Amino acid sequence: MARLIALGPFGDLLPLQVGDVTCTEVTRNALWSIAPFAGQHAAVSAQMKTQIALDLPAVGRRAQVGDVICQWVAHDQWLVTVPVTLDGLAAVTDLSDGFALLEIAGPTVEDVLARLVPVDLRPHVFGVDDTARSLLGHMPVGITRTGTQAFEVMVMRSMAASLVHDLRAAMVAVAARDTP
Repeated sequence: MARLIALGPFGDLLPLQVGDVTCTEVTRNALWSIAPFAGQHAAVSAQMKTQIALDLPAVGRRAQVGDVICQWVAHDQWLVTVPVTLDGLAAVTDLSDGFALLEIAGPTVEDVLARLVPVDLRPHVFGVDDTARSLLGHMPVGITRTGTQAFEVMVMRSMAASLVHDLRAAMVAVAARDTP
């Protein structure tokens, strides 16, 4: 009889450490897209504040209370980590199986990401809880600063292995640069 083993989107590719930078998988039980209908932004924000204690954050921002996260991801679209009821106010779509998330962290993480991401991620420009849609190499990603030396990267699940491949190459290059 076959033995089936449940794996996340990164399989056995993570955790990964090269030099002083590490990549680890981020697991979210649920991921919901919220897209307010025309003219309903304020009502959606108020309803979310009532239901999950978070309203819709500003463009390019992420908000968190406990384990509940609400994050801007695109024009008039946010992601939340818990289901919300917004009947008649917004399109709500379960995206839980569609994305892979990882955390990349370490003292030279900005140098690694600078090789791949065309966004200025230095802390005085891109602060904690700032989020952006961008490219990482050839892949569309969401990238959020989660700490002074940490970022969360979200990619479509089908691109998880490519993400790790590109990050590993950049991590190796930065580590080699810093080796005497």
